[in-house]
Amino acid sequence: MQILEGEGVTKYFGGLAAVSKVDFHVDQGEIAGLIGPNGAGKTTLFNLISAALVPKPGTIRFKGEKITGLKPHKICRLGLARTFQEVKIFSNMTVLENVLLGSLFGCSTGMSSADASREAEELLEFVGLSAVRTTPAKDLTLVNQKRIEVARALATKPELLMLDELMAGLNPAEVAQAMELVTRIRDKGITIFMIEHVMKAIMSVCDRIMVLHHGEKIAEGTPQEIAISKKVVEVYLGE
Repeated sequence: MQILEGEGVTKYFGGLAAVSKVDFHVDQGEIAGLIGPNGAGKTTLFNLISAALVPKPGTIRFKGEKITGLKPHKICRLGLARTFQEVKIFSNMTVLENVLLGSLFGCSTGMSSADASREAEELLEFVGLSAVRTTPAKDLTLVNQKRIEVARALATKPELLMLDELMAGLNPAEVAQAMELVTRIRDKGITIFMIEHVMKAIMSVCDRIMVLHHGEKIAEGTPQEIAISKKVVEVYLGE
């Protein structure tokens, strides 16, 4: 079953099509990848899905319902959460307070402060940050700030989580830990749609991959199919 789908999704900036007539879907329960060169339109597509931008033209549906034109907070409360290419945290708040915001304001159902605190603590344990729960978020390393974003997104109780370059800037050991975290999130029953430039990661954890180039979808398939696609090798992967 398709949990997310888009038809003819297009976005122009001035006369340039950042995303052009893209049809896409994400199946419930899968880890779907989105790759392509810098400037291919990957983050723009995520911004269109999460309503930071509005497609013109194009239609996006989540769980069968049209979400085009909804406000970002409404889409979040429907069960679609995201992280960002450039980390967006509340730097002067503690790690725990950052995650609490997701629990208290990102869910469709109201939650008591006690329940939100308990859930935030559990999520910090899940992402490996419980030891720094009272530390100001700005004092954490990049890899741990990325984990704050993941925990905050999970606090909104998403059915689909979009990860925008979770592994960018991480060393090989941190990449391996991030890959394991992505798998554990999917094991919780959460569908994942992820942008990534770390090919080892995207090829290892994804069930299916979509490739953008100059705003257009040029390929789609299993990691094995993408790895041998002549067009993808030519424009992105190289020999």
